Amino acid sequence: MINGFMNDEINNQINNEDIEIRLLLDAIFLKYGYDFRGYSDAHMKRRILRRMGTQGIKSITDMQYRVLYDKEFFDSLLTDFSVNVTEMFRDPHFYKAFRTEVVPILKTYPFIKIWHAGCSTGEEVYSMAILLKEEGLYDRTQIYATDFNEIVLQKAKEGIYSIDAIKEYTYNYQKAGGKASFSDYYRAKYDSVILDHNLKEKIIFAGHNLVTDGVFGEMNVIFCRNVLIYFNRDLQSRVIKLFLDSLVNGCFLCLGSKESVKFTSSALYFETFIEEEKIYRRKFNVIL
Repeated sequence: MINGFMNDEINNQINNEDIEIRLLLDAIFLKYGYDFRGYSDAHMKRRILRRMGTQGIKSITDMQYRVLYDKEFFDSLLTDFSVNVTEMFRDPHFYKAFRTEVVPILKTYPFIKIWHAGCSTGEEVYSMAILLKEEGLYDRTQIYATDFNEIVLQKAKEGIYSIDAIKEYTYNYQKAGGKASFSDYYRAKYDSVILDHNLKEKIIFAGHNLVTDGVFGEMNVIFCRNVLIYFNRDLQSRVIKLFLDSLVNGCFLCLGSKESVKFTSSALYFETFIEEEKIYRRKFNVIL
């Protein structure tokens, strides 16, 4: 009987905590317009509890008060909620496959529009810019790099990264089929590297929230790699539909290794182009 009582107490605590998190996310949406209610429950709980630990906040209710009345605190929490794990030429085999299989098709287009959705601090955007330069496509390409977090977006615009990461980035570049010396694309200054300003000429950085904002142009390629894994199933389906509506027929959607268009409401309108790299192609002549 005692064990049963203790289990009930634990379950009530868990349920109350989940309720508090939902109320916190509702408060964020109502106050600031950022909607995290469709993100994975486990992902949001980890981020919230970690911030509580670092700030010495005793309860989620106390955090909600801070969020509502302390904009600076909310900005720091917003950074926690962002998906900022990235690197240049992350998953080199993906870039190699893109170079060998997708680029030849892109070369048949007179002009190319590419959208990096959820671009974070910009490493993958600049990686694609380098690849396009090496393939002779950069000058007829327009790249749109978007994120909802203005702080990480500003870092992406600057194109300044830690020199400590360059060894790994260089290795990734070489494994991805790079055709030059990676050092040609940056200059070192103190403990940082500054990417060549020529890489930015065809990049437009802009705010865009995948959860609340709408269709983004008529794109030939959309990259959204390792973002959807933080969304619940319903939100994943909504975002894939957004990408579908933003793509030209016969053009490409590139997702992360653990992501898929399968089991979404838009799956019928895509064909798998490279399964192992999660590169999909919007089907021709399919009426939505």
